[in-house]
Amino acid sequence: MTRMVFCTKYQQELEGMAKPPFPGPNGQALFDSVSQKAWDEWQAHQTRLINEKQLSMMDPESRKYLQAQQKKFLNNEDFDQADGYVPE
Repeated sequence: MTRMVFCTKYQQELEGMAKPPFPGPNGQALFDSVSQKAWDEWQAHQTRLINEKQLSMMDPESRKYLQAQQKKFLNNEDFDQADGYVPE
């Protein structure tokens, strides 16, 4: 049976993730309130940001930036776009 969550991004009941995206309380909070659809879209957007802005995951400031962008993206706030990206 599919697990449903009330998605913070789409403000509706959607299919939830199969497991938390990472360990700890933050991963559990995402698991409880973000749909698989929203998480997949965030993962694609995150990849574009990393590539276009040449972020290093070894750099604590880059990780902090992505965490802030993730929160904005999933809560429907204004978030940074990858330079030159044109959605389909």
